[in-house]
Amino acid sequence: MKIQIALLEALELLERGDWKSAHAIVQQDESEFAAWLHGIVHVQEGDLGNARYWYARARRAFSADANTEITAARSVANGNVA
Repeated sequence: MKIQIALLEALELLERGDWKSAHAIVQQDESEFAAWLHGIVHVQEGDLGNARYWYARARRAFSADANTEITAARSVANGNVA
């Protein structure tokens, strides 16, 4: 999977806890990876209902553990399967 540079930037922002800036990036991308990151944004924000919606769009099981999800997303971005 080739991940757009902007999504890598969004992932870095999520790693720093800057979900507002990450949100501005991920909402402009239609990919499943972006939807996953979008879900993580809403977990960090505390809007779990919206997060569940984005996890469904990403075809991923919902998790309210943002740190674990960010680690998994980083692994995928690095070319590993998650």
